[in-house]
Amino acid sequence: MNSHDFDIIRCPSCNVKNRVPRSKTGLRPKCGRCGTPLLPAKPVEVTDATFKQEVLDSPVPVLLDCWAPWCGPCRMVAPVMDQISAEFSGRLKVAKLNTDQNPATAQQFGIRSIPTLLLFKDGRLVDTMVGAMPKAQIEARLRQVV
Repeated sequence: MNSHDFDIIRCPSCNVKNRVPRSKTGLRPKCGRCGTPLLPAKPVEVTDATFKQEVLDSPVPVLLDCWAPWCGPCRMVAPVMDQISAEFSGRLKVAKLNTDQNPATAQQFGIRSIPTLLLFKDGRLVDTMVGAMPKAQIEARLRQVV
């Protein structure tokens, strides 16, 4: 097996690097040391400092929810992000970026309105969804990529 046939995924619990065959990435792989699922079933908090590792270097597509605590529509979208994260676990990572606390990443992607959902695949931005949308509409856009 060469280096193109697997991804290195760091365990969120014990921080050990795991070599996961690409053919098994969508099957919810677990850490070889502690058994923790390597791809979370709930949204992951992302900061300016962790953006590259969590989003751009992710072995699976990432749906990034750009939000702020004071934003009413953002609070309406939060339970939908939790549901999508659980339903697409192993095939998609859902991440949350607080734009008030992480202005560099928000500025990099021109976030002017929240909530904004950014969909990344292979480290590239492939779709942008602005405003609170129904779950079915978000899922339809995700299915085009995932």
